[in-house]
Amino acid sequence: MKNTATRRLAWALTGSGHYIRECLALLEGRTDLDLFLSRAAAEVLAMYDIDQTALCKRFPCYRDNTASAPVIARLYEGWYSRLVVAPATSNTVAKMVCGISDTLVTNLYAQAGKCRIPSIVFACDTAPALETQAPGGQVMVYPRPIDLDNVERLRGFAYTRVVDTFDALTLALAADGSA
Repeated sequence: MKNTATRRLAWALTGSGHYIRECLALLEGRTDLDLFLSRAAAEVLAMYDIDQTALCKRFPCYRDNTASAPVIARLYEGWYSRLVVAPATSNTVAKMVCGISDTLVTNLYAQAGKCRIPSIVFACDTAPALETQAPGGQVMVYPRPIDLDNVERLRGFAYTRVVDTFDALTLALAADGSA
């Protein structure tokens, strides 16, 4: 078991560009986190002209490229004090709600719950209408009722804190000492 004084933050990126630059800015200057990238996250970073190679030079970086994701064993070994999934797509949220763990990120979330490691999830689709940054500029998006329902259902999960805004994410990280 890893010493609790040296436990790290596990930060997972999904295929969302919603506040992606702001989320990555929260990582600046940190030395206590490992970064987990879904396959879609790798694609989205390129779409937003974010250099994945440079990002992975700054932080230990794990990509969704194995069937069993052996790195997840670190959750059971006490490496991580918290999991942050930010930003989280509606697809990732739906899988979390349904208990599907077929990607690196959803597997991390499932195993964190089994280990009683708290998670913060910055869900993207939290209002009937919202403005977001797309690769070509600001756009309006209109989440489907099922997307909104899944976010509400996820709020009821043990060891899970769902945040609706970037400011709420920042406050949640500060509240638990992860900022």
